[in-house]
Amino acid sequence: MLSVVVPMYNEQLALPHFAERLRPVLDDLPMPYEVLCVDDGSTDGTGDLLREMLSHWPQLRVLPLRRNAGHQAALTAGLDHARGDWIVSIDADLQDPPHVIREMLDVAQRTGVDVVYGVRADRSTDTRFKRVTAGLYYGAMRRAAGVEIPRHAGDFRLMSASAVREVGRLHERGRVYRLLIPYMGFRYRTVEYRRESRVAGDSKYPVHKMARLAAESYTSFTTAPLRFATWLGVLGFVLCSTFAVAALVAYATGNTLPGWTSFAIVIGFVGALQFLFLGLLGEYVARIYTEMQARPRYFTDVHPPDDPARQARSEREHRTR
Repeated sequence: MLSVVVPMYNEQLALPHFAERLRPVLDDLPMPYEVLCVDDGSTDGTGDLLREMLSHWPQLRVLPLRRNAGHQAALTAGLDHARGDWIVSIDADLQDPPHVIREMLDVAQRTGVDVVYGVRADRSTDTRFKRVTAGLYYGAMRRAAGVEIPRHAGDFRLMSASAVREVGRLHERGRVYRLLIPYMGFRYRTVEYRRESRVAGDSKYPVHKMARLAAESYTSFTTAPLRFATWLGVLGFVLCSTFAVAALVAYATGNTLPGWTSFAIVIGFVGALQFLFLGLLGEYVARIYTEMQARPRYFTDVHPPDDPARQARSEREHRTR
């Protein structure tokens, strides 16, 4: 069976268009399928619309989250509850065309790989700012993770059930799948497609969320900022030591001059560096703190029908009655 996992947040306007284009593609496949929509705490009519669609789309499943957990956490929820032998993750904005799923599935079955990435070969519909920042992001992440990451491959991908289980065994909480999956070394192929414009509504990844994703990605896979801080600290120590020796020589020879401005600049520069690297250390300490809390990444609003704990409770209640 094929599972299509769709994390969504406030996609009331895009959802009817998405279903209209996705369902014919899946109905035409030579295998059964399910569509698992993860409602990431939407505040518009997304949840109500999904419940209406349940009555006339039997392959649809809805997994509502109690609160907005973020795109990667909603994707985690979908992967945890998917039942298929192959799992596709796709967004509901139709920037990633559903018809590519057929090609992904064909490539996976023909080559026996664990992952098929959807690669955005044509991003002309994106703004120049988005294309430039995306190029910088993927370049930096390849250096940070130390592995080959398909360029311009986002969260539109197909994975085997065994690969999803391997990812689910990780205890890491701040998951960034577009880096984590390549890092795990699965055999993969790519399928290129043209990225389309959002069909309706506003982007759910504004600049501040993009910056947060980049920061989380970088701190998840490298300690380079800490090493940079260490070496810059060593350099600063050497320069300050040299300056101190020069100042002592000038004082001993009586060649001292008023230098309050330069002194204040040096003190300010050193103080700024200290605060900067304290902030970097704080980023890593915050990640340690989050990992130690071990809180669930998401909270479902309903028990899934295949929940073993719930089934066990029901059986005990039935025997009691």
